[in-house]
Amino acid sequence: MTQSRTHNCNQLRLSDVDSKVTLVGWFENIRKVSKNLGFLILRDFYGTTQIVVETEDMMNIIDSVNKESTIQVTGIVRERSSKNMELPTGEIEVVPEAIEILGKCIYNELPFEINRSKEADENARLKYRYLDLRNPEVKSKIVLRSKIVAELRASMIAHDFMEITTPILTCSSPEGARDYLVPARNHPGKFYALPQAPQQFKQILMASGFDRYFQIAPCFRDEDARADRSPGEFYQLDMEMAFASQEDVFAVIEDVLPPVFAKYGVYKSASSAPFVRIPFLEAMDKYGSDKPDLRIDLTLTDATKVLADCGFDPFEGNIVKAVVCDNMNATRKQIDAMIAEVEVATAQKTYWFKLDENGEIVGGIAKFLQERKAEVIEALSLKPGDFVGLAAGPLLTAQKTAGVLRKLLGAIAEGHMKKDVYEFCWIVDFPMYEIGEESGELEFCHNPFSMPQGGKEALKSQNPLDILAYQYDLVCNGVELSSGAIRNHDPEIMIEAFKLVGLGEDDVKAKFPAMYNAFCYGAPPHGGIAPGVDRMVMLIAGEESIREIIPFPMNKNAQDIMMDAPATVEQKQLDDVHIAIVMPEKKED
Repeated sequence: MTQSRTHNCNQLRLSDVDSKVTLVGWFENIRKVSKNLGFLILRDFYGTTQIVVETEDMMNIIDSVNKESTIQVTGIVRERSSKNMELPTGEIEVVPEAIEILGKCIYNELPFEINRSKEADENARLKYRYLDLRNPEVKSKIVLRSKIVAELRASMIAHDFMEITTPILTCSSPEGARDYLVPARNHPGKFYALPQAPQQFKQILMASGFDRYFQIAPCFRDEDARADRSPGEFYQLDMEMAFASQEDVFAVIEDVLPPVFAKYGVYKSASSAPFVRIPFLEAMDKYGSDKPDLRIDLTLTDATKVLADCGFDPFEGNIVKAVVCDNMNATRKQIDAMIAEVEVATAQKTYWFKLDENGEIVGGIAKFLQERKAEVIEALSLKPGDFVGLAAGPLLTAQKTAGVLRKLLGAIAEGHMKKDVYEFCWIVDFPMYEIGEESGELEFCHNPFSMPQGGKEALKSQNPLDILAYQYDLVCNGVELSSGAIRNHDPEIMIEAFKLVGLGEDDVKAKFPAMYNAFCYGAPPHGGIAPGVDRMVMLIAGEESIREIIPFPMNKNAQDIMMDAPATVEQKQLDDVHIAIVMPEKKED
């Protein structure tokens, strides 16, 4: 306990009655009865205590300061005549003998009411984050984050992992997002980059003879914000294991994460080991997503054979995917809203019909299906009352669109979604390569440092688009927590893998000199994963926005409006690092 207080504001009980105590905290509120009687709420990090002001002198001191000033109260504890059993300190109150002002709030008006800050405009909350964090509800999420990180760290150490920190200033590396660049003052024209992940360093640690590494690693990526992704920086439970198989990595994660989710989560049940393993292609075909929410029991059905030639133009020549759902008691207005929501999320239209209680196809595109009613009912195994949502397009488009529809149906229809559990799964067997949507060229699908299944022989003999990799994603309740892989530790296989995307041996040596050279000195087979700490805490806390569990988050435009960052700097600072700013020309209307 600090010298300025004997107890915190959540500590005093009936056993402390008649004790002389000193409390400190924020002047939250006062209910004044008269000029010499008032009930003041004092709040600190731990809780609140009621202070009963009973003299005019004491009231004058309180009247001289604004709410949210910090004060010190010394007085006698007594039993409350009107108890509040909802508060830990609700059976006692403190009668002050002395009140000292420690820090004045100079403003008469606050930007928002502290205990209702979550109702305020987000920009106001971020600008006055120090006030927002005084709200016990907001603060509790940051406290929860601290406990979760401590639990994760302790569990990793218990599994014989060694915590090692890796550099923040490093070289630019193709990790899939834009780098944050840092000019090097002593090396004109050259730049450091903030790491998008400690990927190369942790693999080099494996080649250096460290067996099990982890850290709560800061990562920096210049990418747009989403509800489950913070722009700028984020943290991950980064880990790597030498002489490890895919199952070895899975076993560690399956032992570390569920107890943390079950202990701290809003849901007290979490999947136990082993988690469900779903091959990527199966996940896309069955759930329309590589991050399926397994709390939802609905799956996709291929309806191409029975519907592609039904005379409905959007189906003609396309793959048609259906989601069949019973207990869909939604109104036409709710169905239209759901269809519109899918279109917003995917930029694709979806369609529907129902089989009514009389066995008739009605609603939506029903008129196109009347002549083949029996075939449709048989192909989709329909029973009276079933609702059918439909998506069409090229295979991947139809799958992804139907996947979004599945997720929305699961939330609307009765009995199709478990809502009180954390359902984990592994998505495995990702394709090693894909055709890039923008480039039209062969690109790495996932992580370029992954080991192809079949090794060098597969790279030489198989169609690149058929090659699978030892890559995996960890998914919980439809949220991707992490990607991982068994690494390509063999320089010869690495050269062959990059050759397929147009990068030769010299390119590999130039782009990844340290890791390539380290592997040339005999590297162990190794693999790892890096679950996102921010996303885990968001799920555990039951929050919809990741910004709620970050102490000082940026806004959606990657701005810290509390610190006014990013900001301009002085010309001398630019000169020191040999930087000249050339602003883009304004386009004429």
